[in-house]
Amino acid sequence: MTSADVKIEPRTPEAPPRRPRASWHAAANAVVVGWLALTVAALLTGGRLPAAEWSAAHLFLLGAVTNAIVVWSEHFATAMQRLPAPARRWQAARLVALNAGVAAVLCGVAGGRSGLAVAGAVLVVVVAGAHAGALAVRSRRALGGRFAHLVPWYICAAAALVVGGTLGGVMASGRVSGAARLRVEAAHIHANLLGWVGLAVLGTLFVLWPTVLRTRVPDGTGPIARRALPPAVAGLAAAVGGLVAGMRWVAVAGLAVYLGAAAFALAPFVRAVVQRRPHTPASWMLAAATACFAAAVAADLAVVAARPADRVAQAVEPLVPFLLAGFVGQTLIGALTFLLPVVLGGGPAELKRNSSLLAFGWKTRLAAVNLAAPLVALPVPPWLQRAAWAVLAAALAVFVVLAAGAIGRSSKLTFSPPVAGLAIGSLLTAFAVVIAVSGQDGTPGPTGAGHEHAAAAAGVRTVDVTLAGMRVRPSTIKAAPGTRLVLRVTNADAQYHDLRLATGQRTPMLRPGQSATLRLPPLDGTIEGWCTVAGHRAAGMTMRIVADGQTAHSRATAAGAQTSPASLDLTAPMSPSWRPYDAALRPAPGGREHHVEIRATEKDIEVAPGVRQRMWTFGGTVPGPTLRGRVGDVFVVTFINDGTMGHGIDFHAGALAPDRPMRTIQPGERLTYRFRADQAGAWLYHCSTMPMLQHIANGMYGAVIIDPPDLPRVDREYVIVQGELYVGNHDDTARAARMRRGDADAWMFNGTAAGYDHAPLTARVGERVRFWVVAAGPGSGTAFHIVGTRFDTVYKEGAYLLRPGRGRGGAQVLDLAAAQGGFVETTFPEAGRYTFVDHDMRHGENGAHGIVQVTGEADR
Repeated sequence: MTSADVKIEPRTPEAPPRRPRASWHAAANAVVVGWLALTVAALLTGGRLPAAEWSAAHLFLLGAVTNAIVVWSEHFATAMQRLPAPARRWQAARLVALNAGVAAVLCGVAGGRSGLAVAGAVLVVVVAGAHAGALAVRSRRALGGRFAHLVPWYICAAAALVVGGTLGGVMASGRVSGAARLRVEAAHIHANLLGWVGLAVLGTLFVLWPTVLRTRVPDGTGPIARRALPPAVAGLAAAVGGLVAGMRWVAVAGLAVYLGAAAFALAPFVRAVVQRRPHTPASWMLAAATACFAAAVAADLAVVAARPADRVAQAVEPLVPFLLAGFVGQTLIGALTFLLPVVLGGGPAELKRNSSLLAFGWKTRLAAVNLAAPLVALPVPPWLQRAAWAVLAAALAVFVVLAAGAIGRSSKLTFSPPVAGLAIGSLLTAFAVVIAVSGQDGTPGPTGAGHEHAAAAAGVRTVDVTLAGMRVRPSTIKAAPGTRLVLRVTNADAQYHDLRLATGQRTPMLRPGQSATLRLPPLDGTIEGWCTVAGHRAAGMTMRIVADGQTAHSRATAAGAQTSPASLDLTAPMSPSWRPYDAALRPAPGGREHHVEIRATEKDIEVAPGVRQRMWTFGGTVPGPTLRGRVGDVFVVTFINDGTMGHGIDFHAGALAPDRPMRTIQPGERLTYRFRADQAGAWLYHCSTMPMLQHIANGMYGAVIIDPPDLPRVDREYVIVQGELYVGNHDDTARAARMRRGDADAWMFNGTAAGYDHAPLTARVGERVRFWVVAAGPGSGTAFHIVGTRFDTVYKEGAYLLRPGRGRGGAQVLDLAAAQGGFVETTFPEAGRYTFVDHDMRHGENGAHGIVQVTGEADR
C-alpha cells in the first residue's frame, strides 16, 4: 500500500460540482493548527491564564486533537470504504458546533461559569454522538472491503468521547465534590485519553503505519483489528466504570485487558517494522509516539493498582502531560507531517515542497521532544521541568509555523521559507522573554524566608515567597511606589497552599514543592495576601505588600483585639432535626485486631440550641467515633480525606514515629494508620494538621478506650468528650485570636453545648454506672462532677486513684488537663434528675452541663 491509497476519493459522475478537496482540508486543518497556536500561546503565558495547566491541556486535547480526529477519521472512513465525500455543509456545521462547544467549555471553566461550561460539554457530546452515528450509517451503505475494520474503531472512539465529555460536564457543573469528584476525574481522563484518542489512533495505525513506511499492509491485519476491538472496548469500559464506582480492582482488571488488546492490535505495527524500519520524519514520530503510549499505559496500570480509586486522579496527574506530549502530540504531528502534503495536493512538485517544509529540523525536534517529555512526568527539580516545558513549547511552535506555511501556500497565501524562519524566531524570542520576565531562568532560586533580588529590568523586582509552617515568608514586602513586583511563590510545606492577593492575582493550589509566579501591576498602595485554604488565613497565613513610606500595621495588635463571645441561649429548644451524640459505650469487641475506617468530612452540625456551625469532623460527628479494645489489641485504621482541605490524624493510644502515619493527606487521599494499644487508658485522637489549634477546635477529635486488665462489669457505660466551641466563620481572624486566648463561646459535651439537657442520659436506681471522660481541649481541661452523688472509683491517666473496698474515701471530681482521660463510677441512690457539669463554672455555666435521668424500681 502507498500514499496513493490514502488520497483516493472517487467521484461519481452524478455528483454536483464542489470545491476542491485541498480547499476543504486547508480550512479544516487550519482550525487544528489554530488550536495548536493557542496552545503555544497558553504555554507562553507562564501560568498567568486562569486554570493555566487545565487550559493549556484542553486547548491542545479538546481543541486541536479533537478537531483532527473528527476530520481525519471521517476522511479515512470515506477513502478506505471508497464512499463519496459527505456534504460539505454537514462537515462545516459539525466543525462549527464542535468548536463552539470547545470554546464554551474553555471559557466556562476558566471564567468560573459552570452553566457555560456544561452547555459546551453538552454540545461536544452531541457532536461526538452525531459523528459516530454518521460513520455508522455511511459504513452500512459501503460495499465493505479490506479496510472496513477501521470504522468500528472510530465509532467506539467517538462513544468514549461521549462518556468522557459527559463526565467532564458533571465535574464542571459542581454537582460532585470530594472523593466522588476525584473518582469522576480519573474516569474522565481515562475515557478521553485511552478511549477517544487511544482507540482512534490504534485504528488509524492499521493503515497509516504501513503507508508512511511505504510497505505492504501485513497479512492478517483485518482479522487482528476486528478481534482486538471488543476486548479493548470492554477493558476500557470496566476501567472507567470501576474508577467511577470506586472499585479499584475492577478498574485494574479493565486496564489489563485494554493493555493486552492494545498489544495485540500493535502486532501488525511490529511486523511492518520488521519489513522496513522507520526512515522518514513521520515514521520516526509515529514510532516514538507508539512507544510512549505503551509505556504510559503500563505505568498507568501500575499506578491504578497501587492507589485507591479516589486517589487515581492525583496519582496519574504526572502521566497526563507525558501522554499529551509523548503520545498524542507526536502522533498528531507525525500524522500531519505525512498527510497534509498528500491531501493539500497541487501536484508532485507541490507535494515535495510541502513535505520538505514540514520536515524542517525534524531530527532535532524529535530528539528534543523525546528527551523533554519524560521530564514533565518525573520528580525532577522545578527548573529542569520548566526547561522541559520550554523545549516542548518551542517544538510545537516550530511545527505550527511550518504547518501554517504549508496550508497558506496551498491556499494561495504568500508564506515563504524566510517568512517561516522569521516567525519561528519571533516565537522563540517571545518565549525567551516570558521566561526571563518570570524569573524562571533555568536555575533554582532560593526558597528560604526573606530572600529577595532585583531583576535586570529597572523598576522590576523579583521576590521569593515561601509558604510553610502556616506562615507566608516574608510576611511583609516593602517596595518603592511604581515598582512592578514579581512574586515567585514556592510551597515548602507538607500540605497544599496557595497565595491570593487582594488585587485579584492568585496562584493555583500548589502541591508540596510546587512553585508559581505572580506578576503585579505597578505598586501604588498596600496589598493584602493570604492562603485561601479554610482556616489558614485565620491562623496567620497572610502577608502585606507595602509601598515604601507607608507603615505596616501590626497584625498581632489587630488579632489580639478583645471581642465578646457570641451570646448563646442555652435554654432554647434544640431544632426538631437535631440528634444527640450516642454516649452509650459498648463493650470491647472480640478479636485482637480491629479494622476501622474513618473519613474526614465537613458537615453543618447544630452545636448549641438553634446554632448551626460548619464543623470539620471525623466520620460526620463531633466527637468522632469512639474506638474500644483491650491491652495488646491492634487497630488498623483506614483514614480517608473526603473534605476540601488537608487533614491528618494522631492516635495518642499508640506509640510510633509520626512521620508517615500522622502526615497530612489531601482531599481524595487515604492512608493506613496501624498501632498497637499496649497500655490501658482513655486516650485522645485528633487531627494532626497545622494549625492543630483550629482543627481540634473545629471538631476533629475523638476517644480511644483501652480497658484496664480485669476491668469489672458495670450496668451502664457512657463516654463524655469535652470540647470548646468557637462560633463564626473559619477564616475570621478575630475567631482565631479567641482560640489562641482560650476565649470560647461555649463548652460542649460530645459536640453540643447543653445537649444532654435536652436529651438526658438514663440510669436506674442502684445501677453501677461508669463515665469515661476525655478532655479534648484544645486549650482547657475539665473538672467532671455529677451533682447529687459521689464517685467511689476514680481512674485517671492509666492508674486507679480510688477503688471500692480500699478505705472509706470518695471523690467529687475527675480533674483532667487538656488531652487527658479516665473514668469514674457511681451508683445513684434515688430517682431524680442528676446534673453533670464541668465544675470550672466558667465552663459549666456556658454549655458544659447535662442531665442523667434516673428512674426508680417502680418506673422500670
